[in-house]
Amino acid sequence: MPTKAAETIKSSREPVALGFEETSMRIPLDAIFPLRIVTDRIKASVKYGQIKASITEVGIIEPPVVARIKGDGSGFNLLDGHLRLEILRDNGATDVVCLVALDDEAYTYNKRISRIATIQEHRMILNAVRNGVSEERLAKALNVNIARIRSKRNLLVGICPEAANLLRDKHVPMGVFTELRHLKPVRQIEAAELMITMNKYSSSYAKTIVAATPPTALVAGRTKKSRGLSDRQVSLMQQESESLDREFRAVEKTYSADHLDLAMAFGYIERLLGNARVVGFMAQHHPDILSEFQTKIQQHLSVTQ
Repeated sequence: MPTKAAETIKSSREPVALGFEETSMRIPLDAIFPLRIVTDRIKASVKYGQIKASITEVGIIEPPVVARIKGDGSGFNLLDGHLRLEILRDNGATDVVCLVALDDEAYTYNKRISRIATIQEHRMILNAVRNGVSEERLAKALNVNIARIRSKRNLLVGICPEAANLLRDKHVPMGVFTELRHLKPVRQIEAAELMITMNKYSSSYAKTIVAATPPTALVAGRTKKSRGLSDRQVSLMQQESESLDREFRAVEKTYSADHLDLAMAFGYIERLLGNARVVGFMAQHHPDILSEFQTKIQQHLSVTQ
Protein backbone atom coordinates (compact mmCIF):
# COMPACT_ATOMS: atom_id res chain seq x y z
CA MET A 1 0.00 0.00 0.00
CA PRO A 2 1.53 3.34 -1.00
CA THR A 3 2.17 5.75 1.81
CA LYS A 4 0.74 9.25 1.97
CA ALA A 5 4.20 10.67 1.24
CA ALA A 6 4.50 8.46 -1.85
CA GLU A 7 1.08 9.62 -3.08
CA THR A 8 2.15 13.25 -2.59
CA ILE A 9 5.35 12.68 -4.60
CA LYS A 10 3.38 10.95 -7.34
CA SER A 11 0.86 13.78 -7.55
CA SER A 12 3.65 16.36 -7.64
CA ARG A 13 5.04 14.65 -10.75
CA GLU A 14 1.85 15.19 -12.72
CA PRO A 15 2.49 17.44 -15.72
CA VAL A 16 1.78 21.15 -15.27
CA ALA A 17 -0.77 22.56 -17.68
CA LEU A 18 0.82 24.93 -20.19
CA GLY A 19 -0.46 28.46 -20.52
CA PHE A 20 1.02 28.99 -24.00
CA GLU A 21 1.72 27.01 -27.13
CA GLU A 22 5.21 25.52 -26.99
CA THR A 23 6.63 27.66 -29.80
CA SER A 24 6.21 31.33 -30.62
CA MET A 25 4.63 32.30 -33.91
CA ARG A 26 5.24 35.02 -36.50
CA ILE A 27 1.83 36.49 -37.28
CA PRO A 28 0.78 39.14 -39.85
CA LEU A 29 -0.38 42.31 -38.10
CA ASP A 30 -3.60 42.25 -40.15
CA ALA A 31 -4.54 38.93 -38.52
CA ILE A 32 -4.30 40.34 -34.97
CA PHE A 33 -7.39 42.05 -33.55
CA PRO A 34 -6.91 44.44 -30.57
CA LEU A 35 -9.39 44.43 -27.68
CA ARG A 36 -9.09 48.19 -27.20
CA ILE A 37 -8.24 51.27 -29.23
CA VAL A 38 -4.97 53.17 -28.79
CA THR A 39 -6.17 56.77 -28.90
CA ASP A 40 -4.25 59.87 -29.97
CA ARG A 41 -4.14 60.90 -26.30
CA ILE A 42 -2.35 57.66 -25.41
CA LYS A 43 0.07 58.17 -28.30
CA ALA A 44 0.94 61.59 -26.91
CA SER A 45 1.78 60.16 -23.46
CA VAL A 46 5.28 59.82 -22.02
CA LYS A 47 4.84 56.07 -21.62
CA TYR A 48 4.02 55.63 -25.32
CA GLY A 49 7.05 57.70 -26.29
CA GLN A 50 9.33 55.62 -24.06
CA ILE A 51 8.07 52.32 -25.49
CA LYS A 52 8.44 53.65 -29.02
CA ALA A 53 12.01 54.80 -28.35
CA SER A 54 12.87 51.42 -26.80
CA ILE A 55 11.49 49.49 -29.79
CA THR A 56 13.36 51.76 -32.20
CA GLU A 57 16.63 51.36 -30.29
CA VAL A 58 16.62 47.67 -29.26
CA GLY A 59 13.56 46.13 -30.92
CA ILE A 60 10.74 44.09 -29.36
CA ILE A 61 12.03 42.59 -26.11
CA GLU A 62 8.78 41.05 -24.90
CA PRO A 63 6.54 39.49 -27.57
CA PRO A 64 2.86 40.42 -27.64
CA VAL A 65 0.43 37.79 -26.33
CA VAL A 66 -2.43 36.60 -28.53
CA ALA A 67 -5.13 33.92 -28.41
CA ARG A 68 -6.62 32.08 -31.35
CA ILE A 69 -10.15 33.14 -32.27
CA LYS A 70 -12.36 30.06 -32.02
CA GLY A 71 -13.87 29.14 -35.35
CA ASP A 72 -11.37 31.30 -37.24
CA GLY A 73 -8.27 29.44 -38.37
CA SER A 74 -6.23 32.57 -39.09
CA GLY A 75 -7.43 35.25 -36.64
CA PHE A 76 -6.02 36.13 -33.21
CA ASN A 77 -7.25 38.33 -30.36
CA LEU A 78 -4.56 40.55 -28.86
CA LEU A 79 -4.41 39.99 -25.09
CA ASP A 80 -1.30 41.98 -24.22
CA GLY A 81 0.86 44.40 -26.21
CA HIS A 82 -1.55 46.97 -27.65
CA LEU A 83 0.99 49.81 -27.53
CA ARG A 84 3.76 47.65 -29.00
CA LEU A 85 1.51 46.53 -31.85
CA GLU A 86 0.40 50.09 -32.64
CA ILE A 87 4.02 51.28 -32.70
CA LEU A 88 4.95 48.46 -35.09
CA ARG A 89 2.07 49.47 -37.37
CA ASP A 90 3.22 53.10 -37.33
CA ASN A 91 6.77 51.97 -38.12
CA GLY A 92 5.57 50.08 -41.19
CA ALA A 93 6.02 46.54 -39.87
CA THR A 94 3.86 43.81 -41.42
CA ASP A 95 4.25 40.99 -38.89
CA VAL A 96 5.49 40.25 -35.37
CA VAL A 97 6.58 37.24 -33.32
CA CYS A 98 3.93 36.50 -30.65
CA LEU A 99 3.30 34.16 -27.76
CA VAL A 100 0.08 32.23 -28.36
CA ALA A 101 -1.97 31.71 -25.19
CA LEU A 102 -4.09 28.60 -24.80
CA ASP A 103 -6.99 30.57 -23.34
CA ASP A 104 -8.36 34.07 -23.83
CA GLU A 105 -7.95 35.33 -20.26
CA ALA A 106 -6.11 38.64 -20.66
CA TYR A 107 -6.17 39.65 -17.00
CA THR A 108 -3.19 37.45 -16.09
CA TYR A 109 -0.72 39.07 -18.47
CA ASN A 110 1.64 41.98 -18.20
CA LYS A 111 -0.91 44.74 -18.71
CA ARG A 112 -2.08 43.97 -15.16
CA ILE A 113 1.42 44.24 -13.70
CA SER A 114 2.27 47.51 -12.01
CA ARG A 115 4.84 49.70 -13.67
CA ILE A 116 8.36 49.46 -12.34
CA ALA A 117 9.07 51.22 -9.06
CA THR A 118 11.52 54.15 -8.94
CA ILE A 119 14.23 52.35 -6.95
CA GLN A 120 13.92 49.22 -9.10
CA GLU A 121 14.44 51.37 -12.19
CA HIS A 122 17.50 52.92 -10.52
CA ARG A 123 18.99 49.47 -9.91
CA MET A 124 18.30 48.37 -13.47
CA ILE A 125 20.14 51.42 -14.79
CA LEU A 126 23.09 50.71 -12.49
CA ASN A 127 23.26 47.11 -13.70
CA ALA A 128 23.06 48.21 -17.33
CA VAL A 129 25.92 50.70 -16.85
CA ARG A 130 28.03 48.06 -15.07
CA ASN A 131 27.43 45.70 -17.99
CA GLY A 132 28.78 48.24 -20.45
CA VAL A 133 25.63 49.92 -21.77
CA SER A 134 26.40 53.58 -22.45
CA GLU A 135 24.40 56.38 -20.89
CA GLU A 136 23.66 57.70 -24.38
CA ARG A 137 22.04 54.42 -25.46
CA LEU A 138 20.04 54.20 -22.23
CA ALA A 139 18.79 57.74 -22.79
CA LYS A 140 17.64 56.85 -26.32
CA ALA A 141 15.97 53.62 -25.18
CA LEU A 142 14.09 55.37 -22.37
CA ASN A 143 13.37 58.51 -24.40
CA VAL A 144 14.98 60.85 -21.85
CA ASN A 145 18.05 63.10 -21.81
CA ILE A 146 21.40 61.98 -20.39
CA ALA A 147 21.06 64.29 -17.38
CA ARG A 148 17.97 62.37 -16.27
CA ILE A 149 19.77 59.05 -16.67
CA ARG A 150 22.53 60.35 -14.42
CA SER A 151 19.97 61.56 -11.89
CA LYS A 152 18.37 58.13 -11.85
CA ARG A 153 21.78 56.50 -11.50
CA ASN A 154 22.59 58.65 -8.43
CA LEU A 155 19.10 58.33 -6.97
CA LEU A 156 20.12 56.79 -3.64
CA VAL A 157 23.18 58.90 -2.93
CA GLY A 158 22.63 60.30 0.57
CA ILE A 159 19.68 57.98 1.28
CA CYS A 160 20.10 55.50 4.15
CA PRO A 161 19.62 51.79 3.23
CA GLU A 162 16.69 51.36 5.63
CA ALA A 163 14.68 54.19 4.03
CA ALA A 164 15.56 52.93 0.55
CA ASN A 165 14.36 49.46 1.50
CA LEU A 166 11.02 50.83 2.74
CA LEU A 167 10.45 52.63 -0.57
CA ARG A 168 11.91 49.94 -2.82
CA ASP A 169 8.57 48.93 -4.39
CA LYS A 170 6.85 52.33 -4.32
CA HIS A 171 6.27 54.74 -7.20
CA VAL A 172 8.08 57.71 -5.72
CA PRO A 173 8.91 60.91 -7.68
CA MET A 174 12.62 61.64 -7.89
CA GLY A 175 12.03 64.96 -6.10
CA VAL A 176 11.13 63.03 -2.94
CA PHE A 177 14.69 61.68 -2.68
CA THR A 178 16.03 65.20 -3.09
CA GLU A 179 13.98 66.22 -0.04
CA LEU A 180 14.99 63.14 1.96
CA ARG A 181 18.66 64.08 1.58
CA HIS A 182 17.99 67.05 3.89
CA LEU A 183 17.18 64.60 6.69
CA LYS A 184 19.37 62.51 8.96
CA PRO A 185 19.02 58.72 8.58
CA VAL A 186 16.60 58.21 11.49
CA ARG A 187 14.34 60.98 10.22
CA GLN A 188 14.56 59.56 6.66
CA ILE A 189 13.17 56.28 7.99
CA GLU A 190 10.39 58.12 9.85
CA ALA A 191 9.54 60.09 6.70
CA ALA A 192 9.41 56.91 4.58
CA GLU A 193 7.15 55.21 7.14
CA LEU A 194 4.89 58.27 7.24
CA MET A 195 4.57 58.35 3.45
CA ILE A 196 3.70 54.65 3.40
CA THR A 197 1.14 55.05 6.21
CA MET A 198 -0.53 57.99 4.47
CA ASN A 199 -0.06 56.43 1.00
CA LYS A 200 1.26 59.79 -0.22
CA TYR A 201 4.53 59.94 -2.17
CA SER A 202 4.43 63.38 -3.78
CA SER A 203 7.34 65.82 -3.67
CA SER A 204 5.11 68.43 -2.03
CA TYR A 205 4.28 66.02 0.80
CA ALA A 206 7.98 65.27 1.27
CA LYS A 207 8.65 69.02 1.45
CA THR A 208 6.00 69.28 4.17
CA ILE A 209 7.74 66.56 6.19
CA VAL A 210 11.07 68.35 5.83
CA ALA A 211 9.48 71.64 6.88
CA ALA A 212 8.04 69.98 9.99
CA THR A 213 11.39 68.42 10.94
CA PRO A 214 13.29 69.85 13.93
CA PRO A 215 16.71 71.33 13.07
CA THR A 216 18.40 68.58 15.09
CA ALA A 217 17.11 65.98 12.61
CA LEU A 218 18.38 67.86 9.56
CA VAL A 219 21.72 67.12 7.92
CA ALA A 220 24.38 69.63 8.96
CA GLY A 221 25.00 72.19 6.25
CA ARG A 222 21.77 71.26 4.44
CA THR A 223 19.32 73.15 6.65
CA LYS A 224 16.26 73.95 4.61
CA LYS A 225 14.13 76.92 5.60
CA SER A 226 10.60 76.91 4.17
CA ARG A 227 9.65 80.17 2.52
CA GLY A 228 7.02 82.21 4.32
CA LEU A 229 6.92 80.03 7.44
CA SER A 230 7.90 81.19 10.90
CA ASP A 231 9.43 78.88 13.50
CA ARG A 232 6.10 78.79 15.32
CA GLN A 233 4.26 77.77 12.15
CA VAL A 234 6.79 75.02 11.50
CA SER A 235 6.33 73.75 15.06
CA LEU A 236 2.56 73.71 14.59
CA MET A 237 2.98 71.78 11.34
CA GLN A 238 5.05 69.16 13.14
CA GLN A 239 2.45 68.76 15.90
CA GLU A 240 -0.38 68.59 13.38
CA SER A 241 1.48 65.96 11.33
CA GLU A 242 2.01 63.75 14.38
CA SER A 243 -1.64 64.13 15.42
CA LEU A 244 -2.86 63.30 11.92
CA ASP A 245 -0.66 60.23 11.86
CA ARG A 246 -2.22 58.93 15.09
CA GLU A 247 -5.76 59.57 13.82
CA PHE A 248 -5.03 57.87 10.54
CA ARG A 249 -3.77 54.73 12.25
CA ALA A 250 -6.98 54.61 14.33
CA VAL A 251 -9.18 54.91 11.23
CA GLU A 252 -7.07 52.31 9.41
CA LYS A 253 -8.24 49.59 11.81
CA THR A 254 -11.89 49.93 10.70
CA TYR A 255 -11.08 50.72 7.08
CA SER A 256 -9.60 47.34 6.15
CA ALA A 257 -12.87 45.41 5.83
CA ASP A 258 -14.51 47.97 3.52
CA HIS A 259 -11.36 48.23 1.45
CA LEU A 260 -11.23 44.44 1.07
CA ASP A 261 -14.81 44.33 -0.24
CA LEU A 262 -14.06 47.10 -2.72
CA ALA A 263 -10.84 45.42 -3.87
CA MET A 264 -12.69 42.14 -4.45
CA ALA A 265 -15.36 43.92 -6.51
CA PHE A 266 -12.75 45.64 -8.69
CA GLY A 267 -10.86 42.36 -9.01
CA TYR A 268 -14.00 40.62 -10.30
CA ILE A 269 -14.65 43.38 -12.86
CA GLU A 270 -11.00 43.23 -13.98
CA ARG A 271 -11.34 39.51 -14.55
CA LEU A 272 -14.49 40.02 -16.62
CA LEU A 273 -12.77 42.65 -18.75
CA GLY A 274 -9.79 40.34 -19.20
CA ASN A 275 -11.95 37.76 -20.99
CA ALA A 276 -12.01 38.44 -24.73
CA ARG A 277 -15.40 36.76 -25.20
CA VAL A 278 -17.00 38.80 -22.42
CA VAL A 279 -15.56 42.05 -23.81
CA GLY A 280 -16.77 41.19 -27.30
CA PHE A 281 -20.28 40.38 -26.07
CA MET A 282 -20.53 43.55 -23.98
CA ALA A 283 -19.16 45.70 -26.81
CA GLN A 284 -21.93 44.37 -29.05
CA HIS A 285 -24.85 44.34 -26.62
CA HIS A 286 -23.97 46.62 -23.69
CA PRO A 287 -21.39 49.20 -24.87
CA ASP A 288 -22.40 51.79 -22.24
CA ILE A 289 -21.84 49.36 -19.35
CA LEU A 290 -18.54 48.22 -20.86
CA SER A 291 -17.35 51.83 -21.17
CA GLU A 292 -18.31 52.55 -17.56
CA PHE A 293 -16.53 49.42 -16.32
CA GLN A 294 -13.37 50.31 -18.25
CA THR A 295 -13.42 53.88 -16.92
CA LYS A 296 -13.81 52.74 -13.31
CA ILE A 297 -11.03 50.17 -13.64
CA GLN A 298 -8.66 52.77 -15.12
CA GLN A 299 -9.47 55.18 -12.27
CA HIS A 300 -8.90 52.40 -9.74
CA LEU A 301 -5.54 51.44 -11.27
CA SER A 302 -4.37 55.07 -11.38
CA VAL A 303 -5.10 55.40 -7.66
CA THR A 304 -3.49 52.13 -6.57
CA GLN A 305 -0.31 52.49 -8.66
